[in-house]
Amino acid sequence: MSLSRTATTFAPPVMEARRWLSGVSFPADRPLINVSQAAPVEPPPAALRQVMADVALTRDDAHLYGPVLGLPELRDTLAHRTAAIYGGAVSADQVAITSGCNQAFAAVIATLCGEGDEVILPTPWYFNHKMWLDMSGVVSVALRTEEDLLPDPERAATLITPRTKAIALVSPNNPAGVEYPAGLIAAFFDLARRHGIALILDETYRDFHSATGAPHPLFEDPDWSDTLVHLYSFSKAYRLTGHRVGAVVTSRERLAEVEKFLDTVAICPAQIGQHAALWGMQNLTQWLAGERQEILTRRAAIETGFPRLDALGWRLLGVGAYFAYVAHPFEKSSADLAQQMVRDQGILCLPGTMFCPENDPEGANQLRIAFANLDAPGIGVLFERLAQIRA
Repeated sequence: MSLSRTATTFAPPVMEARRWLSGVSFPADRPLINVSQAAPVEPPPAALRQVMADVALTRDDAHLYGPVLGLPELRDTLAHRTAAIYGGAVSADQVAITSGCNQAFAAVIATLCGEGDEVILPTPWYFNHKMWLDMSGVVSVALRTEEDLLPDPERAATLITPRTKAIALVSPNNPAGVEYPAGLIAAFFDLARRHGIALILDETYRDFHSATGAPHPLFEDPDWSDTLVHLYSFSKAYRLTGHRVGAVVTSRERLAEVEKFLDTVAICPAQIGQHAALWGMQNLTQWLAGERQEILTRRAAIETGFPRLDALGWRLLGVGAYFAYVAHPFEKSSADLAQQMVRDQGILCLPGTMFCPENDPEGANQLRIAFANLDAPGIGVLFERLAQIRA
């Protein structure tokens, strides 16, 4: 008997981890530290919320079906912003707005892959990418990263087969936090082009990159759209996670196929969230710069505070954007350790086993810490509790 599409993959990791909280109480002097999900916990700034309220109250068209590929003004503004950041030429008809960046990935895979095709994913991988490939009947080919958690293009080349349709990268990386150097991204672009496959580059956390300037030169290639599929999210930049606004930037021909997927799944992205994203790009540049600086401050707190854990056998494997990826010093698998940490330390985080193939031993030694909802003092408290673990 064949499995249903959803039965081919695992339970959503963040929801699975939340179930560990059932029956556990947290005293007032030691509240739960939730570092399991990479999302801002505060609402959008007041000015943006006012814009959203005004749109809801005064724009009748915001309550109707909109264009399948998104508001023209938003597509045009994102095209210009993308070109300004990366160089090169990007036009509005190469941009589609989606209901979150996960939907952008799903739509692109639907245009690229058929049953039994393959997509190369560096490990540790973003679990929602793996889940969608599972449910699409697409084989996830694990590309094990090096000690610095960066993937090797030469190793990737050995994994390409006649059924390979794409290589999918995430930078800054989820779950590892590492930022892929521009030269490395360019090498993967060249590899994909040589083999006639797509390079899917998910840059959800681009706005929190530690370096200034373009993260890579790919858009400078006048023929970038024959290989590159760029994914982006407004959710983290403008705290719009609940409004689901993402984007895909790719060729016009591929967008014609993306449109089929989007029209079938959601008909159109939510209108109010799109208006919020548009106003945010037009008015919140300085505010977003402050948000980025705060994330960089928290990253620095991870780096400067980690030696106390390093002395206890922990290792900081990667840090950046919203994430720190660490190796623990215990014999116990991270799958069990993470659940123990809820009960004993009041910490909810995700084990590395959720980001790796079942037979990969690396995941058992690793944990992901999503620190975007912890300020620098909160990171200090987190480290105090981690230092108390005995397993």
